[in-house]
Amino acid sequence: MTDYTALRDRLTGTLATRDQDDHTAGATAFNLTIQHDPDAVVHAADEADVVETVRFARAEGVPLHLHATGHGAHGAYASGIVLALGGLSSVAVDPDARTATVGGGTRWADVVAAAAEHGLAPVTGSSTNVGVVGFLVGGGIGPLARSHGFGSDHLVAARVVTGAGEVVEASAEGDAELLWALRGGKTGLGVVTEVTVALSEVPSLYAGTLFFDLEESTDPFVRWVDWTTTAPADVTTSGLIIRFPDLDVMPPPMRGKHLFALHVAYPGPVDDAERLTKPLRELGTVYLDDLGPLPLADIARITNDPTEPGPGFVRGATVAHVDRDFADAVLGLVGPGSTLPIMGLELRHVGGAMKAESPATDAVGFRDFEYTTTILGVPDPALFDEVLPRALAQAEQTLTPWLSPHLTPNWMPDPYDAEQVARTWPAAVLARLDAVRRTHDPDGVLAR
Repeated sequence: MTDYTALRDRLTGTLATRDQDDHTAGATAFNLTIQHDPDAVVHAADEADVVETVRFARAEGVPLHLHATGHGAHGAYASGIVLALGGLSSVAVDPDARTATVGGGTRWADVVAAAAEHGLAPVTGSSTNVGVVGFLVGGGIGPLARSHGFGSDHLVAARVVTGAGEVVEASAEGDAELLWALRGGKTGLGVVTEVTVALSEVPSLYAGTLFFDLEESTDPFVRWVDWTTTAPADVTTSGLIIRFPDLDVMPPPMRGKHLFALHVAYPGPVDDAERLTKPLRELGTVYLDDLGPLPLADIARITNDPTEPGPGFVRGATVAHVDRDFADAVLGLVGPGSTLPIMGLELRHVGGAMKAESPATDAVGFRDFEYTTTILGVPDPALFDEVLPRALAQAEQTLTPWLSPHLTPNWMPDPYDAEQVARTWPAAVLARLDAVRRTHDPDGVLAR
């Protein structure tokens, strides 16, 4: 049994072991059905704590798991050390260079707020509650995907504690190969303690959501699917079909409703935006209209993703193409009359600028899909073991004719088996990533 006393004495931060009450406090998964129970949890106060923890894990031969916000956890950690990075939270914006230098435990919300003061915006995800680093190393797809590409395309530099316990600067002037790997290589590349990201000038943002009542008509969803096939290159949309429970905690306009929520983002002048999005308002009778000029600091309001932890059952995939038959298939799964225990299905229209980079500049892997889809099971843990896996397998089989054979890193389901990995990165990219991992983590200290 590992004695953690020596490590605790070397830390500025804190260390809790399994024999202490609530030893995982501050390092829990966002999905509350996942319950971590590692041997120890380290709450790093600074980069030196990270170095000490990595060196200890390497010397003792114990696995090391990283935790920032808990959004990336898909399986429980039952041994080793969880290294919590929430204490490494900071943002410094350089408006002249149009960059933000960000601590490794920072959430996007802090970066968005700081950048917005200068009329700048990071390429963030739909939820600004997620961690910056986890989003970037997994590629990162958000509401500006078509106009600005993957989030990882905007990663300029990083400070990394390697699996050998050394601090490395990943940048064009420093370790360029490690920078390449961090731009979409996901796991096993080191502990990122700081990143520098490029910010974009966004003088105005026209964004929000149009809601359509599916019980009244399913035509708006079908027409939107048609619209995406010729959509403007810099307008990003995502469509969510969702059943809102008939509960008092739901806002009255949503309570008990079965809606098609069309999320829209256009980084440009209002006049152009109104012209470009006019066809979307004409898809059908709009039930609620929350689309218009939006302050950059409020970008998370586009999708209003949950900010509080809760139980969840989610599966993602990429979609190669869509047509009317695809729209009908989706409606058969989650439209009016469906009895599957699926709360919602989101289809994101991507492509556009996401296809601009190449394996020479990043490790994202495949960029040949036009859409992503996410299926949300009813958040009832009693259904998670058998009922929801069957329902989602049925949904995936139904959508198979349109699905891409490839995945994108942040859409990979755990566990990361060989089949999933091969669908996420081409063989040449995998080989190059493995070489980077062998260089910087020769003993396999960092969990893959």
